[in-house]
Amino acid sequence: MGSPVKLSKAVKYLIGAGLFALALMAVHLDGGLISSALADGMPHARETGLQEAATPVAVDIHHFYNFLLWITGLITLFVLILLIVVVVKFNRKSNPVPSKVSHNTLLEIAWTLVPILILVVIAIPSFRLLFKELVLPPADLTIKATGYQWYWHYDYPEASFGFDSNLIAEKDLKAGQLRLLSVDNPLVVPVGETVRVQVTGADVIHSWAMPSFGVKIDAIPGRLNETWFRADKPGTYYGQCSELCGNGHAFMPIEVRVVSKEDYATWVAQAKQEFAANGTGKMQNVAGLVTTTAVQAQ
Repeated sequence: MGSPVKLSKAVKYLIGAGLFALALMAVHLDGGLISSALADGMPHARETGLQEAATPVAVDIHHFYNFLLWITGLITLFVLILLIVVVVKFNRKSNPVPSKVSHNTLLEIAWTLVPILILVVIAIPSFRLLFKELVLPPADLTIKATGYQWYWHYDYPEASFGFDSNLIAEKDLKAGQLRLLSVDNPLVVPVGETVRVQVTGADVIHSWAMPSFGVKIDAIPGRLNETWFRADKPGTYYGQCSELCGNGHAFMPIEVRVVSKEDYATWVAQAKQEFAANGTGKMQNVAGLVTTTAVQAQ
């Protein structure tokens, strides 16, 4: 009488695991039910999906993510069904005389070709997305981001000014500012413009990461990497250094404000005067920088 009880528990466990996996997949679709309701370019407590997509690249990353989620979910469901069939149909009670079949040519061909076809289906949009990320389109604006321990310095070469961007201490936070995310001097860019970001490090390896933009690129001393984004919606977006860079790594946020072109032109005029007046507007020249970029459009 012990076998039926064990069998029932095994089947219930498999069914429960499968339902949990399907429920988790459903929650994550479209970037997550919770995250889609909290669309403001920042992380939230109990968030299950990706942050709001604010650029074409991030939108494509979300679509690819959901596409892969369907594939992995269906594979998981298929394996679950096979496991249930094996447990129910091929246990000692239901099948006392086991089959002695050792080869099945059609089955062996199928379980070789099907995974190959799945990988090809995944590879096509994957390479398309990869090229979209790495091949830089003509830029409307160039910004250089230099990582220091533990803050960022931003240069606007075309406007001939730059500034440091430091975390605002918790005791100095004002209304609307976020703990561990808000900075004293955020990066400001115009909406709808293609922004080329040149990234390097001044001391150790950092990483300039902005989830809502679909951007994450290492800031390596002596080397200049490039990436790009085009923010299509005005707003404030947050990221952080994503490469362990010392004991201040957690206190190196990134804040980007996307504004209208008119507001951007006004800000540039004011920034030139402000950063020149306080002495932080000097353009940074990191010694030993490799002149050729790591990522460059062909």
